[in-house]
Formats: sequence, structure tokens, C-alpha cells
Amino acid sequence: MKRALFPVLCGLVVAVSTGCDKKEAPPAAPPEVYVANVVQKDVPVYLELVGQTRGSQDVEIRARVEGYLDKVAFTEGSYVRVGELLYQIDPKPLEATLANAKANLATAQARFDKTVTDVNRLTPLAKQQAVSQQELDNALSARDAAKAMLDAQKAAVDTVVLDLGYTKITAPLDGMVGTTMVKAGNLVGRGESTLLTTISQTDPILFRAGISEAEYLRVAKRIQETGVRVGQQAVVELLLADGAAHPQKGRIDVVERAIDPTTGTLAVQFKFPNPQRVVRPGQYGRARFVLETRTGALLVPQRAVTELQNLYSVAVVGAGDKVEFRNVKVGPRVDDLWVIEEGLKPGEKVVVEGLQKVRDGATVSPKPAATAAKDAAKPSTEAK
Repeated sequence: MKRALFPVLCGLVVAVSTGCDKKEAPPAAPPEVYVANVVQKDVPVYLELVGQTRGSQDVEIRARVEGYLDKVAFTEGSYVRVGELLYQIDPKPLEATLANAKANLATAQARFDKTVTDVNRLTPLAKQQAVSQQELDNALSARDAAKAMLDAQKAAVDTVVLDLGYTKITAPLDGMVGTTMVKAGNLVGRGESTLLTTISQTDPILFRAGISEAEYLRVAKRIQETGVRVGQQAVVELLLADGAAHPQKGRIDVVERAIDPTTGTLAVQFKFPNPQRVVRPGQYGRARFVLETRTGALLVPQRAVTELQNLYSVAVVGAGDKVEFRNVKVGPRVDDLWVIEEGLKPGEKVVVEGLQKVRDGATVSPKPAATAAKDAAKPSTEAK
């Protein structure tokens, strides 16, 4: 019996010895995060306003006389010069009217000449009492009536000449011409001045935007606090729909008198040179200009800021690579950075990538955020 138990006891001793020799599993490595330094520098704070462009002059071209349209002499959507022919209305009816008016004028002139001759003849005879004063008075009245008729006929001729000039419709300014509303053969000008097309002067181009009441009050308070006024000399950038900036800088042109009650905005108009005529009326964009310069502002990447129910926080990596979640007060955004007004100090490190891996008080393995960008730019070397 003792011999039988001996091997079993020896096996138990060996098993216990083997179990004691096993080492505990090593602790997990701290999660890897990418951090960026809190930067302190002077930064300009921009005010951006969304709006739409319009021509510095938008002129409606209308028919001023009645007639059939002979031809459309321009290419739709092209650039036209002042005085360039746009439309030709059939002049023949007005030419006939002019010929008739000139004939009437000639008749009136002949009548007037005769009455003048009669007055000149009867005046000395009346002085000699060779004719009665009544005859002279009748001659004078006939002369005055003939003179009035002559003036009326001259006015009639001038009117027809003016209308005849309106049959040739030319560009009143340099600009981009729109599509034509009528085609050759259409009757225009009957009872109303028919709209034919519109010309927009695009150099300079205007940009009209609206500033909200809140932004307006912020600007007004800043003016009261600093005494610095955002005037018409402020340099304005125009950011187009593709994100590119218009190469020409602009100026504030007009600020509306009152806030529009339907939109709650105050209209502001900017003027930009547009020599290449790239910007056309009706384009959407953003006007941006420096509202103020923040001295010694603290900046962090926007990716480092987390928002939850209007509360903003960042993860700060402190001593011993431990993470501390801290509430902050944010200011305006500058490009891809965010101004932090309260809650951070210069030189502190904030997590910009890997926030989902950490919790408050956890230890992390921080790496510079620039390293993350370099790693992303490297080509993959994994086997395919």
C-alpha cells in the first residue's frame, strides 16, 4: 500500500513545483496616442460672411419703340463693349413716318414764310393808312399761328428721328451680356418697353452678404471697447465656391442702414476688382476680413477639442504621461486651429489622435502628432 502511494505523492510534488515556477503575465503596454503642444502666438481673428456676387451695374436692355426685330447682333453670354450693336428693329415704318413729318414741316415752313411776307407788306401800308389796322392784325395773328405750327412740325420730326435712333439698340456699358429674351421676327415695344436682355458690369464685381445680429453686436462691442473701427479701408478676401481665394483684394463698399426684419441680418456690400472677369454675377462665396488680432493666444488643433452639450474638453498629457481630461473655454477658429481662452497653459501637450483609447488618469505612450502625418504619408510595405 505504501509502495502504491509513493509514485502518486511524487507526481503531486512535481505538479506543485511546476505550478510555482510559472511567472505572472506582464502588464499591457500603455496605449499609443499622438499629441501636439499648446502653441502661443499672435493670431488674426477673421469674420466670414456668406453671400452672393452681383454686377457693379446690372442694366436691363429694353425696346423703346414698337417694331419687328430684324436681328440679334451679339453672342449670348459674351463680353460686349459700350456702343456695340445688340439689336436692330425694322426701321422702315419709322423712315416712312419721318418722310411724312419732313413733308409736313416743309408745308408749315412755306405757310410761315408767306405770313411773314404778308406782315412785312402790310406794316408800312398800315402806317400810311393804305390798309386798315384790322388787316394788319389778321396778318400778325396768321404769322404767329404759322410759327406755332412750324415749331410743332419741327418737334414731330425730332421725335421721329429720335425713335428711328432707338431702332438700333447698342450696349450702354462694357459688361457681360445675358441670354436674349426675344428672337429675330418678334414684335417688341407694343404697349410696353419689352425686356430684351441684361448687361452686367463685372469689373469691379460686387459681393453682398448679411451679418447676423449677434455678429453685428460683437463687432459693435469691440468698437466700443477698443475704439478701433472696421472701416472701408479693411482688406477683404473673397473665398469662392471651390475654396480658392479671388486673387484681387476688396474693400467694404456699403453698409445697409437697418437690419432686415425678415432675415435678422444687416446687409454689407463689398467691391472687388475683377479684371480677368472670372467672377460672374450670381456666384456664392465668403467674404473674409480681419476683425481683430489676438495677442498671445493659445492654440490647439481642432481635432484635440471634444464637444458634448456645449461643453468643450481636451485630454492633457501631464507628468508621468498620465492623461487628464480638462474643460476649456474656446474662442474663434483660425484655419485648422482653435483659440483656447481658458483651461490650458503654454507648452502643455494635448491628445489629437487616440482619444477613444484613453480615460482620465490613464498612462499613455505619447508621440508627436507630426510623426502620425509622416507615417500616414509612407507607402505600405505589407505583402499583398
